Amino acid sequence: MDTASPVIIPDLLAEATVPQRGILSQTLSNTGGIELVIFAFAAGEALAEHTSARPAIMHVLSGEGELSVAGQALAAGPGTWVRMPRDCRHSVTATTPLVMALYLLPIGD
Repeated sequence: MDTASPVIIPDLLAEATVPQRGILSQTLSNTGGIELVIFAFAAGEALAEHTSARPAIMHVLSGEGELSVAGQALAAGPGTWVRMPRDCRHSVTATTPLVMALYLLPIGD
């Protein structure tokens, strides 16, 4: 039985303030092996191709961008959802101000 307190975020998008320049990230939850990080990108900002040691889910909440996932380029907008296995190469480029939720999952999921 899980006796941990629930984590409630009434409006995930409201947790992110898009900067004029750069990328802001903050961890909103990190319990039970699942970490939720919210990213806010100024237009034109990018995270270069990299991998994660854990499986992950990217969920675009607002804005437009370009994703590269395992060598596949795709346009991203509100509602775009991508689940990646660990060690999957990926990158993110914001073509407009962009807010994205990243869920880092337990290894083995």
